[in-house]
Amino acid sequence: MPYTPTLALIAAGLIAVAAISVRVIRSLRRFASARTLVGDRVGDGVGLLKARTAALKVAFAERRRRPEQARSRANPAYDRRGGGDRRITNG
Repeated sequence: MPYTPTLALIAAGLIAVAAISVRVIRSLRRFASARTLVGDRVGDGVGLLKARTAALKVAFAERRRRPEQARSRANPAYDRRGGGDRRITNG
């Protein structure tokens, strides 16, 4: 029967393709899980970096506003916007 070797080669090829497919699918699953873990860690790091950046922006903004507030609101005697020294003296 001349078609028997052909059928055997086709069956062997299908078995080889199935074995290779199983290995590739396993590798892809491992890669996907590793990609998810790396993405989560990078996302966490980016979130922390954004939070730190926002905290620094707030701190710089407060630092810029603080000297003006310290002169005018905390101690109105030293309000320089009104002109001159307004300290009250006994005399």
